[in-house]
Amino acid sequence: MTRQIRGSTNYHAGHAAEDIVALKYARAGQPTLARRWRGQSGEIDLVAQDGDAIVFIEVKKSRTHAQAAERLSARQLNRIYGASVEFLETQPKGQLTDMRIDLALVDGAGRVDVIENISMAA
Repeated sequence: MTRQIRGSTNYHAGHAAEDIVALKYARAGQPTLARRWRGQSGEIDLVAQDGDAIVFIEVKKSRTHAQAAERLSARQLNRIYGASVEFLETQPKGQLTDMRIDLALVDGAGRVDVIENISMAA
């Protein structure tokens, strides 16, 4: 498989994984506010509303949930945190807005496992 084909396949698989995760949150009453929101610090895959709180969701897809979880680096988490701070600046309450960062793991069968409120120690 050429690099271009592999890149296209991964791009579309990533979009499909984000769609699955967005649907899971929507069914739980947490609608999507933004997809692939980009700030100066980086990109956030999904942003959802949970009552008065904002949920920043990083989606990772791999054959297994464990492999997907291994794909989140500390550097990436720092970028997500920075972008989430930028996003909060667009909200009426700014930095006083309740928020959390979730990690949504999607396996090869499309099953989703969400780890809520991941921390910088992840």
